Amino acid sequence: MSRQKQRILFLGVLLALFVGPAVSASSEATGAVHLNFALTFFWLAVILIMAKVSSLVEKFGQPSVLGELVIGVLLGNLTLVGIHLLEPLRQDIIIKFLSELGVVILLFQIGLESNINQMKSVGARALLVATVGVIAPFVIGTYIVGPWLLPGLSFNAYLFLGATLTATSVGITARVFKDLGKLQTPEAQIVLGAAVIDDVMGLIILAVVSAIVTVGAVSFGGIVWITAKAILFLVGAIIIGQLLAPWLGRLFSKIHSGSGMKFTMAISFGLVFAFLAHKIGLAPIVGAFAAGLVLDAVHFGGFSGPQIISDLKEITATAQPVQEKINHIIEHHTHRHIEDLLEPLGYFLVPIFFVMTGFDVKLATLADLPVLLLALGITLAAFVGKIVSGLVAGKVDKKIVGFGMIPRGEVGLIFAMMGKSLGVVSDQVFSAIVIMVILTTLLTPPILTWLLRRKKES
Repeated sequence: MSRQKQRILFLGVLLALFVGPAVSASSEATGAVHLNFALTFFWLAVILIMAKVSSLVEKFGQPSVLGELVIGVLLGNLTLVGIHLLEPLRQDIIIKFLSELGVVILLFQIGLESNINQMKSVGARALLVATVGVIAPFVIGTYIVGPWLLPGLSFNAYLFLGATLTATSVGITARVFKDLGKLQTPEAQIVLGAAVIDDVMGLIILAVVSAIVTVGAVSFGGIVWITAKAILFLVGAIIIGQLLAPWLGRLFSKIHSGSGMKFTMAISFGLVFAFLAHKIGLAPIVGAFAAGLVLDAVHFGGFSGPQIISDLKEITATAQPVQEKINHIIEHHTHRHIEDLLEPLGYFLVPIFFVMTGFDVKLATLADLPVLLLALGITLAAFVGKIVSGLVAGKVDKKIVGFGMIPRGEVGLIFAMMGKSLGVVSDQVFSAIVIMVILTTLLTPPILTWLLRRKKES
């Protein structure tokens, strides 16, 4: 063993002998607080490790979100086999906060992935597909499936049930198109553009439905005002944000031009927009989504082209080795996209949301026949509501467009979680919605893959 390793080992022994007793000798109250924090650290490690283990589903061609949901369902129902070890997770406020923060970060990332120019390029067909793909499942869920399978519930419960069926999870469909090299096909462009648009529509619906549940009966004028607020907020954020963001980027890059400053600016932008959305009566996730749209094309680059050229010219004027100087310039002038900077934070927080969402699913509720029928009914409505949207896609393969719109994923789960927090979505309905999300996520990739390969062969 080298001397350096011996010194490190010796320091470790000293820490174990002296720091450990010192910590244990602290006050009882402080020790209790530290113990709670320590337990939370442990639970977070368990959640993250299990979420990563669940990524094994990717080897079977399924998205990781499906594995996270399933592992959450399994962990949350260990009590059925007599294991109560994880029950404290249900009361851990810190984990609940991190889960909520994960939702905000997730919608911020979705906004970043939503390209405004792409929305324009697909034109009226994508808008028409998105409109039908939002209205059809919302009407089916609110006025048919809900009252038929769950008679006697409040109309607000049916509203939230319909709202959960509106948004498409663009990430799942995009992965299928990308893996098969079909991202540039007309069908893919329409589906991706429509998925972005119906996410916006879905968030507006969420704002309206949440206000109806919170305030009570909302007049037509009130609904128009809520919708106008959502649209004005999104449009205003995009216009004003696109004007201010580059200027803010240049301003703060003068303080520091590194990735740390870019990350701080981006995440602060998203959190402030989430706060502002809440202040005007919208869900914080609407603000986070708007912030993502604003920063979509912004890199917070602190150095202009002429400055980089000027630095390169300095190479010949210094005694510093050329390669060393070039490496220095590359390190300080590389423009990393905001999505890349936020990705590690998403790896940490977003799985917490999905695992804890699955954790709240009570499989015992599925023992009731009405709940099973509801789950199947919601899933059928989820399929039909999006498949019909493909009928208005124009001269393309309508089945590919329709099935490409089916996956629900994260936005539907967010709607369900919000409905549950407001007390209008029961455990039975919530469990059925999560089953619907799992089924649409699980069944769509193989169906879409088969349709795309069949078209290629024909």
